Amino acid sequence: MTDHQGEQQQPHTYPAYPPPPAYAPPVPAPGHRRARRPVALIAAVAIAAAAIGGGASVLVQRLTGADGGASGGSTPVNGTSVSRSSTGTVAGVAQAAAPSIVEIRAASASGRSTGSGVIITADGEIITNHHVIAGASEITVRLSDGKARTAKVVGTDPGKDLALIKLEGASGLKAAALGDSSGVRVGDQVVAIGSPEGLTGTVTSGIVSALDRDVTVAKDEGGQQPRDPRQGWPFEFGGQRFNGDTGESKTTYKAIQTDASLNPGNSGGALIGMDGRIIGINSAMYAPSAATGSTAGSVGLGFAIPIDTVKADLDELRAGSAG
Repeated sequence: MTDHQGEQQQPHTYPAYPPPPAYAPPVPAPGHRRARRPVALIAAVAIAAAAIGGGASVLVQRLTGADGGASGGSTPVNGTSVSRSSTGTVAGVAQAAAPSIVEIRAASASGRSTGSGVIITADGEIITNHHVIAGASEITVRLSDGKARTAKVVGTDPGKDLALIKLEGASGLKAAALGDSSGVRVGDQVVAIGSPEGLTGTVTSGIVSALDRDVTVAKDEGGQQPRDPRQGWPFEFGGQRFNGDTGESKTTYKAIQTDASLNPGNSGGALIGMDGRIIGINSAMYAPSAATGSTAGSVGLGFAIPIDTVKADLDELRAGSAG
């Protein structure tokens, strides 16, 4: 291109607008910055939580949603049905274990007795005290839902005051989770469930007061000793006799002592740890010998057969006898 004077004209150039910065950082990929922020936040929360206690993992799970798809109110703990939100509470233990605790009514030539039992299999095997069903000609079991069924004696061990009975035609029952009594410590919190005075499903709580207490009870192999549910079951402890005469035939076993309230009818019921597992079978309680009527009842001296003793005896009980 030439002008009218014939000279070559250079094209005009214009600066870019706005001018580029001296250094331009790379543009992050979409979403890159958003992904980094929670990670930093989680790390900070974890560090802070670690300084104040064990809440870090819970907070991290909530921030990331990494809870495995399980809610806190429904996840089983230690193989029981005690939920995470109820672990360590009397209410949680009662809800988990109560369906496995039954009331037992036994009729014999010497009268009638009322006790409790613990379902240990879905088809209706029940552990109870020998003295609850000794000499019984008829056994009726009332489940936690109020339904009554008949039961037969499978095996007994008068030497340990244990018996195994089985419901007729039962299936799909909720069996109790058996714990480990060797790990029980004095001061551990416990829950007792049974049918004192026929009040099915009564829940009390307390602590383990002592371990390896020598408790002596009547062996009553013939099942002819008269019994009155209101008087409890005779036993000896510390050289003293409680709740009547234990008779000539006796047996002594090591027991867990508890201050959880036990009353006549609790015999054969469950002593339960705070994880919902059975740690003992309640077998004896002390009431002042002079107490009658409304003044009779638990004074915080109850005894339970350790569940390890029960588990060691189960095969022989299932075979028809033990001890």
